[in-house]
Amino acid sequence: MSLHVAVLMGGWSAEREVSLMSGAGVAEALESLGHRVTRIDMDRDVAARLVAAKPNIVFNALHGTPGEDGSIQGLMDILGLRYTHSGLTTSVIAIDKMLTKQALVPHGIPMPGGRIVKSAELFERDPLPRPYVLKPVNEGSSVGVAIVTDEGNYGNPIGRDVRGPWQEFDELLAEPYVRGRELTTAVLGTRALGVTELRPKSGWYDYDSKYTDGMTEHLFPAPIPDEVAEACKAIALEAHRLLGCNGCSRADFRWDDERGVDGLFLLEVNTQPGMTPLSLVPEQARGTGMTYEQLVGAILEEALQ
Repeated sequence: MSLHVAVLMGGWSAEREVSLMSGAGVAEALESLGHRVTRIDMDRDVAARLVAAKPNIVFNALHGTPGEDGSIQGLMDILGLRYTHSGLTTSVIAIDKMLTKQALVPHGIPMPGGRIVKSAELFERDPLPRPYVLKPVNEGSSVGVAIVTDEGNYGNPIGRDVRGPWQEFDELLAEPYVRGRELTTAVLGTRALGVTELRPKSGWYDYDSKYTDGMTEHLFPAPIPDEVAEACKAIALEAHRLLGCNGCSRADFRWDDERGVDGLFLLEVNTQPGMTPLSLVPEQARGTGMTYEQLVGAILEEALQ
């Protein structure tokens, strides 16, 4: 069945350029599947443009706020539009790292502890013993993440004139640093696709490492013990279910490989994972024998159901 699909992309978040790449790939895939596509680079007139387009369904290829935090989901709910990926409530919770902990930890999902701190407090004292991680409460793609070590690679002490997320955000989430390895698992519908290990050449999987070709080695399937891989998939699926995710999601982990399964910690669940050529969900889908076009079609199909 041929549909008219509006592809929402771009926007004004820190992840605008990534979203434009995701949206371009999705739009081409949808056209190759025989659908009519209207590309919409989201601006403040997005509601009027969606109403004028009159699509059968919207493919949400936005990343970050307001495409991932419930804002655009609420708008499309009001407009009576069907759309891909997770709905309003799930998006509001999953974009907020503290709300995610509150939703998942009581159900036995292992996550690092953490607390919200005022950025101004950081100039006076460390909120946790070093090493610890500072990150925005509701940004994705490792935007604004800093690891604070005894050596003080982000400034020792942290200062107002020292580069870091405390210059950009009034509040930050402080978490204990989990040593070890970076793992990620994509979920599509009711299936975990697999586990990828990420080995950034810079030593830290930051925004540049994610989206610059050649800066991170992706190992799929991850060279890890079977019981750790199975735990990743089980936790990712359960988090997807508990949060009420739709379509695809991606669960990011840190694994302390000196502690076995007990060293595995979920960091966050991404409800709008990237769909660029370097993105992890398309890569894992390929690893299971699914083409990019089939992946896009599967996400669309679940939204239609």
